[in-house]
Amino acid sequence: MPAAIQRHGSRRRTINEINMVPFIDVMLVLLIIFMVSAPLITTGLVDLPTVGKSKQRPQHVIELIVGSDESVRMRIDGRDPQGVALRNIAQRVVEAQSGIAETPVVISADKAVKYEAVVKVMDTLQKNGVQRVGLSVKSGGG
Repeated sequence: MPAAIQRHGSRRRTINEINMVPFIDVMLVLLIIFMVSAPLITTGLVDLPTVGKSKQRPQHVIELIVGSDESVRMRIDGRDPQGVALRNIAQRVVEAQSGIAETPVVISADKAVKYEAVVKVMDTLQKNGVQRVGLSVKSGGG
């Protein structure tokens, strides 16, 4: 056999490289699919409540103040607040309403108070039949 026809190493070598062209093609197709479908996806909108201003403040208001140490104090008609235990709070509020169930109860809580403490106060009042319970908020942006 002539030397030109004879092949040295007729066995194929295995290639240990990843062919990147199909990988890049797949990535470009996925990119195009996500770019086209992204504007079509609707995000879940949450309709948050707004705080309005009352025309006039009610004459008889019971305010429950939850301090940063989660202690509860009760202020009736702007007088000095008195400490109240959570287990006695509903009884004291009902007594302060003096038979008028429409008397509003406002819960004021410190910023540092856990949400759970405020919910406990609200839950205790609702379980004992107190109807008008609201939360006090600071008006304005600061």
